[in-house]
Amino acid sequence: MTLNVNTLRPLSGTGRKLYIETYGCQMNVGDTEIVVSLMQREGYVYTERAEDADVVLINTCSIRDNAEQRIWGRLAEMRSLRKRRPGLVVGILGCMAERLREKLLEGASGVDVVAGPDAYRDLPRLVREAEAGGRGVNVLLSTEETYAEIAPVRLDRNGVSAFVAIMRGCNNYCSYCVVPYTRGRERSRDAATIVAEAQSLFDNGYREVTLLGQNVNSYRTGEVDFPELLRRVAEISPLLRVRFATSHPKDMSDRLLDTMASMPNICRSIHLPAQSGATTMLERMNRKYTREWYLGRIAAIRRWMPDCSITTDLIAGFSGETEEEHAQTLSLMREVGYDFAYMFKYSERPGTFAQRHLADDVPEEVKSRRLQEIIALQNELGLASYRRDVGREFEVLVEGESKRDARQLSGRTSQNKVVVFDRGSHRIGEYVRVRITGCTAATLFGEAIE
Repeated sequence: MTLNVNTLRPLSGTGRKLYIETYGCQMNVGDTEIVVSLMQREGYVYTERAEDADVVLINTCSIRDNAEQRIWGRLAEMRSLRKRRPGLVVGILGCMAERLREKLLEGASGVDVVAGPDAYRDLPRLVREAEAGGRGVNVLLSTEETYAEIAPVRLDRNGVSAFVAIMRGCNNYCSYCVVPYTRGRERSRDAATIVAEAQSLFDNGYREVTLLGQNVNSYRTGEVDFPELLRRVAEISPLLRVRFATSHPKDMSDRLLDTMASMPNICRSIHLPAQSGATTMLERMNRKYTREWYLGRIAAIRRWMPDCSITTDLIAGFSGETEEEHAQTLSLMREVGYDFAYMFKYSERPGTFAQRHLADDVPEEVKSRRLQEIIALQNELGLASYRRDVGREFEVLVEGESKRDARQLSGRTSQNKVVVFDRGSHRIGEYVRVRITGCTAATLFGEAIE
């Protein structure tokens, strides 16, 4: 089976121009690449400027309220663009489309197309409806759609790293999370199409793939589970780095860790969202594990791969959180010593179990103070992690020029840490051995070992 890498068509010809903005997670980035591929089949030409577009699509996130507020603000800006480009079609894709269909279509929002995450094949028809003066709407969720045979258009022009979606949806129903309601139930993509896509990427010069799913650990098609899929992708070539996101702690198996440890090109980096360090809080969140279980998984990672970086997600101020529960989150952070964390204040999401059954009763000022304490501690832990790397040597996959100095290159270690070093004779896409000479809390600096 083959699945060819799809590339952007040049900005020429008579095709109508398509522009897409993407908000939220890596899954949304992958979905945008699928949408561009589907629209190219209809003759659309991708542009990087909304001002040049005939169709503007905004791929949205509903995981937090501030993400949605950004979209509403962007829609307000689109109204002025419409005045300059009569006939412009504006569409909302993804999770926000699924959750807020009626609100998006009413009033002066200016939305012509609303398409949920499982309706992207229908986009050409929806756009045609809008162009004819109607509204194009499809937010039906599917139990089968995986877009398995669609070759995504790679919008990241570095040609080094790419996302590969392996599954869609989520069955976990964490009490605070809207994803199962906006993306539907879990369904896994056929393993052969995943391996074929990764092989095609490697054949076309890519040197890193990230396997994506809301909970990759629960991937399964037939006899192929996630450790087996990971092994098959990594076996394409020792020159192909393989990453994945995201793992659920309740499903992090020793077999997965054994697979990772046995193959050097599977990156030594695991994102393991904790959300809270208190078992009582984890119960209210419906996370299906305890603090002790989580720390047991951390210990297992350290046993199998002592050099593995561990990152996490943390929520401050979830329903009923006490000072003691907050303190347990801080103590978990110290005990694990995270390399990096995504940290947020809890924002109640309509339709979730928490919104329907649990009070959002932590005052805003308390949420803010607790979040700042979490951020301050993580800054300390992150800096300590980076300082420990000074003097060590790493193999760095070069992804591009340094943002600050074109005479330097930037890449990442297997542990997913950014390294900046002098260009010399090295090129983007190469593996370079680098000795670390200094750091900040977010970047390593080094010198290439010739």
